[in-house]
Amino acid sequence: MQLAELQRLSSEVLDEVEKAIVGKRDALELVLLGFLADGHVLLEDFPGLAKTLAARSFAQVLSMRFARIQFTPDLMPSDVTGSSIWNQRDGDFEFRPGPIFTNLLLSDEINRAPPKTQAALLEAMQERQVTIEGETHGLEPPFLVIATQNPIEYEGTYPLPEAQLDRFLLRTAFGYPSREGEVTVLARRIERSSEDVVLRPVVDRDTLLAMQSAIESVYVATSVQEYCVDLVAATRESTSTAVGASPRGSLALLKLGRGRAALAGRDYVLPDDVKAVGVPALAHRLVLRPELWVQRISAEDVVREVLDSVPTPPAEDIVSARE
Repeated sequence: MQLAELQRLSSEVLDEVEKAIVGKRDALELVLLGFLADGHVLLEDFPGLAKTLAARSFAQVLSMRFARIQFTPDLMPSDVTGSSIWNQRDGDFEFRPGPIFTNLLLSDEINRAPPKTQAALLEAMQERQVTIEGETHGLEPPFLVIATQNPIEYEGTYPLPEAQLDRFLLRTAFGYPSREGEVTVLARRIERSSEDVVLRPVVDRDTLLAMQSAIESVYVATSVQEYCVDLVAATRESTSTAVGASPRGSLALLKLGRGRAALAGRDYVLPDDVKAVGVPALAHRLVLRPELWVQRISAEDVVREVLDSVPTPPAEDIVSARE
């Protein structure tokens, strides 16, 4: 697939999803970038801000099989992965796949399930496979996870460990709509006379996989690669962090930067592409020093400080080298 075709289809996908989610183009673009980079997305936002609707909308528009798991304290790992059931007719155990065997999995309120259940996702998110009772079952591509969590209700929750947070390509939020946007939401609800929002499929599964492959053709100059590494190294050296970003952070900057360049119609990555995805790609990977919590300094603040302090390679050199 040519990048021009990818840009056109991506724009159509976002236009269609915006029929359900009003005025959040930038956040929706980030989610799409995550999918094009074959990565998982963490949505951390307040209740009622279209996190579940976003997952369902992308599943409809991208023609993906969709499954939703409501994470609760009594959820068991087998409720996610499936289990082997004794079949009396055949006299043998029969594997019954769980909801994880899908294309787009919505893990709703993921931090409400205990760590043992959260860990059931780890192998699937990284290896795209599930091992049950010693037998490995592959997951059909694409396999993508959208997980949600509430940033204000921590009672009765189990915070995601760093190992699992690191497996999410990016973290973002939608935030409250503007006054005009919320009025549009009401007007559209009156117009369609139904709660359900039905969206038109824009691409099929094979086309989505082709779009993911097309991202690999985007050129990344050596200076931009070094810039990604320098940004991640700066998070490790920052006096504000107890633990900085891992090499997965560098890869996230690379993947998302490529996707942003492709959506802009370019076949090469600029430093501005990397800067634009720096906060969603890196902030959730940092562990801040405990004393900073009192000062209300967030991981996003630390990443922005790093983006301001690390020297940016000249874009002109990259463009001329590509030409």
